[in-house]
Amino acid sequence: MDMVKRLVAEKPVVVFSNSSCSCMSHSIKSLISNFGANPTVYELDGVANGQQIERALLQQGRRLPAVFIGQEFIGGAKEVMSLNLRSELGPLLIKARAIWL
Repeated sequence: MDMVKRLVAEKPVVVFSNSSCSCMSHSIKSLISNFGANPTVYELDGVANGQQIERALLQQGRRLPAVFIGQEFIGGAKEVMSLNLRSELGPLLIKARAIWL
């Protein structure tokens, strides 16, 4: 899990995904990008230590796609979209310094 913490600590918005859920990952990335943020997306089936990262996430009960904003685990696509519908995603991105208004 230290590897996940290190990757998440480096960026304000991080999405862990793999090619089998790329549609949901793309939707999340597009939604976040529409706010002006630039999420970092790790396609775990395309990186050398991707299986290790995915196992660490699964051990914590976090399925893919897994979204972190401001170093905090938010959830998956459903949770991010729910935040948006409740008008809470924008303020969360501002708090994480992913966007400035």
